[in-house]
Amino acid sequence: MSRFCATVDTVTTPARIGSYRVERLLGTGSFAMVWLGHDASLDAWVAIKVLAENWSHDLRVRERFLDEARLLWQLDHERVIRVHSLGELPDGRPYMVMAWADGGSLRDRLAVGPIRLGVALWLLREIAEGVAVLHDTGIVHRDLTPGNVLFRSIGARAGRPAEQVVIADLGLAKALAAASGLTARAGTPGYMAPEQDDPLAVVDARTDVFGLGRLGARLLSVSSGRLRTGVPPGVADVLRRATAVRPADRFPDASAFAAALDRATGIRDPSAARRRRGAVAAAAVVAAAGVVGGLSADAGSPWPAGVAADRSGRIAVTLPPGWRGVSSDWPDPLGPASNREPALVVSPAPQHWLTDARIPGAFVGLSRAGTTPTAYVADHPRPRCVAAPVRTVRRAGIDWVVAAYSACPGPKTTIVETAGRGRGNAGLVYVQIMPPAGSGPEFVDGLLAGIRVPAT
Repeated sequence: MSRFCATVDTVTTPARIGSYRVERLLGTGSFAMVWLGHDASLDAWVAIKVLAENWSHDLRVRERFLDEARLLWQLDHERVIRVHSLGELPDGRPYMVMAWADGGSLRDRLAVGPIRLGVALWLLREIAEGVAVLHDTGIVHRDLTPGNVLFRSIGARAGRPAEQVVIADLGLAKALAAASGLTARAGTPGYMAPEQDDPLAVVDARTDVFGLGRLGARLLSVSSGRLRTGVPPGVADVLRRATAVRPADRFPDASAFAAALDRATGIRDPSAARRRRGAVAAAAVVAAAGVVGGLSADAGSPWPAGVAADRSGRIAVTLPPGWRGVSSDWPDPLGPASNREPALVVSPAPQHWLTDARIPGAFVGLSRAGTTPTAYVADHPRPRCVAAPVRTVRRAGIDWVVAAYSACPGPKTTIVETAGRGRGNAGLVYVQIMPPAGSGPEFVDGLLAGIRVPAT
């Protein structure tokens, strides 16, 4: 939902909504609250959107709420949040049970920091695909914002991305035939097309094209509002046309916007971009799960005892007591798909550290990424975890950017993402750490202090 409020301390969490046990509040907006619910019989998590109490007696708002549920039910598409059912609370307020987008929102990720350029372009293309689903079925969204772009985990399989981008919050959406003329002002400032300020103006698919252009500017700009270095020149032209003041000067719909974006980025096969993103998302897991062989000081390594190194000798780590190292490699997320870079897994049990919650460990990999450590870490968000403030620390001649996450779902509840740039041409060093239970930042800093990446 857009326009979420930050303060929810006064909200009382209901024990149940319908047949669902309520876990926690996901967010609250102008007209509704969204709760995380659990179905014990199916072991399924859902998002439950409930009309706010102060609007429950406004028939216009109530009908708009029900309209959203009907539109989502009719669409039933993987690129748009699905509605499973409608219900009514004992006090008469309606609620809709929706699929839970467990990966959070684009707004969450932008709040962490800038998204890497290649990923940002991919995201914009995926958002346009989702909006095109609406336009193809005769619906205009009217409120495209980062808070209404969500992520749903689908796993990395058959070359597909690990996440699905989905469009949410159709509370302002209307059938195209009903959206023209005498429409109330609707939308979010900064993303709202000029004609949405005019109650007599025609609101159609070109209104959403304006929102796509503003989303693109947000994804691809730096703090000054100018597009980042490296954005293809043609992309700037696409965004400029999309955000034209006159609707007639924009692309006719989201499909045309996506096609123009493909031409500007040189992507002839949009599925190739999705496959590429899938490799990036799964890279660390593939590397950690696919480790082979091992090198240590007692296997002929030039490094001293107590130090593990990868087979190329480009990464070495001083081992905590009881730990050992396993040499590996991984696909450089920003390089050609065939490009493999050195990596090293260190743990008391390297073969089991990824899945066994009792076993700590760390993955260390090199990358030829031309990005900064800050941007690299920002591109590895964990929205389902509790994030600590990002910090920097200098260890072993490297300035590390450290993002720590706790209360994570899955076998590993604490995960630390960190990156730094090695000396000379050594490249960017990415480290993912699952620290021992009960340890603090000093363990992470000590491990980073033991990482050696010789200049090349």
